[in-house]
Amino acid sequence: RISGRSFKLSYYNEYKSYLRTMYIVLRLSASLVNIERFRADGQDFRWYLKVKCNSCGEVSDNWVYVSLEESSDLKGGRGSANLVAKCKFCTRENSISIIGDSIKSYSDESCRFQAVVKFDCRGMEPVDFSPRTGWVATASDSGEEFHEVDLSEKEWCDYDEKEEREVGIYEVKSEFQSVKS
Repeated sequence: RISGRSFKLSYYNEYKSYLRTMYIVLRLSASLVNIERFRADGQDFRWYLKVKCNSCGEVSDNWVYVSLEESSDLKGGRGSANLVAKCKFCTRENSISIIGDSIKSYSDESCRFQAVVKFDCRGMEPVDFSPRTGWVATASDSGEEFHEVDLSEKEWCDYDEKEEREVGIYEVKSEFQSVKS
């Protein structure tokens, strides 16, 4: 039997952990061929994620996307977030926001993981990433930019007319890392 005091304390601790901000960094790794860097293009770039509810552990079947350009109000007038979703299993409202100034280019030629964006996650966390389209790649020597780079197949290649050589991004991998700030 649970006493009223222990129930309130349990509920308070659960609520407090739900509200605690958890930052998740998306880190990418890729093999670059004659490419200096690549980055997400613009405020309307869509970060496609599969997410897990921190309350019940349910992982979404479908891809959802988060974009700086889109914002939804949180229940109870607690502000807004770039993605607000209700868990299908436990019906808890969860949210993810993109930390705007955290979006960075990937520019590592040694295939090491590098942070490209930070998410403010409340009640859910990303577990998978699909790079898809909307990237901009910059060629190493000529500086030529290639727009609408499609990484859906986790690789892309083209031809740099100025330098007369192949350019490409290969073996794109992703991982998530929890960070405190």
